[in-house]
Amino acid sequence: MRRLVIANQKGGVGKTALAVNLSFHFHESGISTVCLDLDVQGNASHTLSSWKSGVTSSAMFSDGPSFTVQQPALIESDACLADLDTRSLADLAPCLDRNLRKLAGFELCLIDTAPSLGVGLASALMTADYVLCPLCLEYYSLQGLERMVTTIQNVRTVNPRLQFLGLVPSLVDRRDPRQRRHLEELLEAYPDLVSPAIGRRGSVAEGLALGVPVWRIQKTAAKEAAKEFRAVAAWVADRMGINHE
Repeated sequence: MRRLVIANQKGGVGKTALAVNLSFHFHESGISTVCLDLDVQGNASHTLSSWKSGVTSSAMFSDGPSFTVQQPALIESDACLADLDTRSLADLAPCLDRNLRKLAGFELCLIDTAPSLGVGLASALMTADYVLCPLCLEYYSLQGLERMVTTIQNVRTVNPRLQFLGLVPSLVDRRDPRQRRHLEELLEAYPDLVSPAIGRRGSVAEGLALGVPVWRIQKTAAKEAAKEFRAVAAWVADRMGINHE
């Protein structure tokens, strides 16, 4: 099972929208998919509520009996995730790894993380195969990118299989000359690490609220958003070596 972490310590960058729409896309493409929501806010859990498996995210950090879940599956956020910071990373990461191994039969696990550099994110990165970082084309988001890349590099010293898939420009306003300039600068600085961009569209938030992928929203803007998310999914699949339709 490939494990893909969606991460950025900055909030409001479209991380959950990316995680859930990738989850919907890969499931609909015939890839057996499980989404693990490690954000105590539980936004991904709301959108993917029809996928509930009965397993909570905090349980993934405790040793217990084997469990079986049907695909597609959501391992949902719960309030006990807030207690993770009272425990050591040396304890949490091995527990998460052992429990992820119990998800037999799944081809892909997408992990949505909290907007912080806490032990939950660190544990996910220490047990993952890939990490993908959505970011906004604004100064503070771009400024935090270096810190995120440094974190990934540090984790790779203990988890050498972790691969940085790249960056997803998110919530892009192509009418804004500043954002267009930032996108050009990002492409120039990281030519092999920038995915197709995702625009700022209200239909994305509507899909999240209704618990459906953006391509189920019957609006012209939703059709454009669907093309963008599909393009990112194809880019991700190619980099991960996933055969999908």
